[in-house]
Amino acid sequence: MNDHPLLGEHFERHRRQIEREFGVPVPGEILPADQWTTTALKKLPPPGPLNFSGLFGRKVPLMLDIGCGNARSTLASAVWRHDVDHFVLPVVIRYATRRANQRGLKNVRFAVIGGRELLVDYIAPQSVDEIHVYHPQPFYDAKLVHKRLITPEFIALVHRSLVPGGLFVLQTDNPGYWKYMQQVVPLFFDFTEHPGKWPDSPKGRTRREIIALRQGLPVFRGTGKPRSDISAADVLKLAESLPPPTFDADRKLKELDKLEHGADTSDKPRRDAKRR
Repeated sequence: MNDHPLLGEHFERHRRQIEREFGVPVPGEILPADQWTTTALKKLPPPGPLNFSGLFGRKVPLMLDIGCGNARSTLASAVWRHDVDHFVLPVVIRYATRRANQRGLKNVRFAVIGGRELLVDYIAPQSVDEIHVYHPQPFYDAKLVHKRLITPEFIALVHRSLVPGGLFVLQTDNPGYWKYMQQVVPLFFDFTEHPGKWPDSPKGRTRREIIALRQGLPVFRGTGKPRSDISAADVLKLAESLPPPTFDADRKLKELDKLEHGADTSDKPRRDAKRR
């Protein structure tokens, strides 16, 4: 036991504050308030290529995370990859910014804008190293299918935005959406399906993935690199010739939405006796 008051004070300073969600630790630890940072980009500039070097104060590889939910996947990447900057479009920005701020992450910025609009208005061609899209909303109502993110036009924009050899990461738990991705994405990308769990996050990279796995539901994953054998003009022509995503999204999967967007299930941060 640490009976000596000075030893006890030293031990207390080195305890970690760990936050959990569904019992799974949220990446990173909550730092003392004087080490917090600000990660929300309050207002985007007028349309035009964003100056990410100016935004982050350095020039390193850049990852876009589009529609990342509460930012669990981004936190993991930012915590473990200090040499990568992350520009993120979270669905639940309140939780995303709070968690990133509390972890003192200087390699993350959050903005509120649609994924397609970001790529069209703010991303220069061949300027991004990675683009991640986890669990895009399938929109079950037939009247709303036009809002689906993964369309031939969007995939063409991803192809245009990535550097040669860049990485496109896709994940969904919706079989209809995945079947559409399987048909369309390989036309633009050298695409590899990943039937197993992500090695870096076997319990789930995202809140949605954690829920799906606990329900015993399949999660579909894949990564791709831009095909170099098609020109920019060919990419545009190809996108114009392909059908939009009008698949049946299966309303039974709406139960997952209720679980994902219901009451916040994060455990309160607690002190963890594990030393740094």
